[in-house]
Amino acid sequence: MSNNPKSTSTMVTASGSAAKKSFSKRQIRVFTHNLLIAVLAIIWLIPIVWLVCTSFGSYAGMNTSTFFPKEWGIDNYIKLFHPDSVAQFPSWFFNTFIIACANCVISTLFVLMVAYATSFIRFPARKPLMNVGVMLNLFPGMLAMIAVYFTLKTFNLTNSYAGLILVYSASSGLGYLIAKGFFDTVPRALCEAAKIDGCSEARIFFQIVVPISRPIIVYTVINSFLAPWMDFVYAKMILNAGVSSKYTVAIGLYKMLDKSLINSYFGQFCAGGVLVSIPISVLFVIMQKFYVEGVTGGAVKG
Repeated sequence: MSNNPKSTSTMVTASGSAAKKSFSKRQIRVFTHNLLIAVLAIIWLIPIVWLVCTSFGSYAGMNTSTFFPKEWGIDNYIKLFHPDSVAQFPSWFFNTFIIACANCVISTLFVLMVAYATSFIRFPARKPLMNVGVMLNLFPGMLAMIAVYFTLKTFNLTNSYAGLILVYSASSGLGYLIAKGFFDTVPRALCEAAKIDGCSEARIFFQIVVPISRPIIVYTVINSFLAPWMDFVYAKMILNAGVSSKYTVAIGLYKMLDKSLINSYFGQFCAGGVLVSIPISVLFVIMQKFYVEGVTGGAVKG
């Protein structure tokens, strides 16, 4: 068979043009994908940027004439920390922080203990109980609002932070699935060696499993902290006495949007929204590495 230089060069040219077309299509696809993400990010950021800009405006009410304020200042932040009969932001912030921290501790313990039990201990009806827990999570918690309220009222726990913490943390153990998936990746040899040495389940949990489970603990802590920090429905239902100093941040900021108050307090509402987002943002930025490890680790066998 004779070699034809022309046919060889033609094949090389054809393969080169095909590679260029493939590369060009890939570039177009990547560019379109990134452009779509950029557009969605801008759409998502517009309300946040407007909220921040409005909070630094010198207007007490809502300014809809321009996107950026014509006059800038920090008056809304100063007013926010000088409580009056309507706006008592320092009290709201403190109340919410206490509730969130208490729920964070209790819920984290519940979730980790349930996850440990379902992952490491083989007991009768283990799988049916796990399936029931997953199925209960499919139903919105709002369906039980009336029953929860009257139960708390029976025990005189309405208009109390204890009742609110109880509502947030009581069913937290049902969210065990991600933590269980992470615990499934923990080497069983460690626990078996500890049992041979005479360690109890509690000692294995606290001294062996917990120290090597920092990512999933961080993930659980953040989720437990966010639940009461951002909740409005249950807080509004339980703290219904109308005492402004007893409100959480969500209820207090919502009250500022009342028709009779919005023209005087909307700027403070925006400033409060910015301040409320700061602890969450700082917490997530610091713990982001462990948060991602917890999610991915829990998804391996969850």
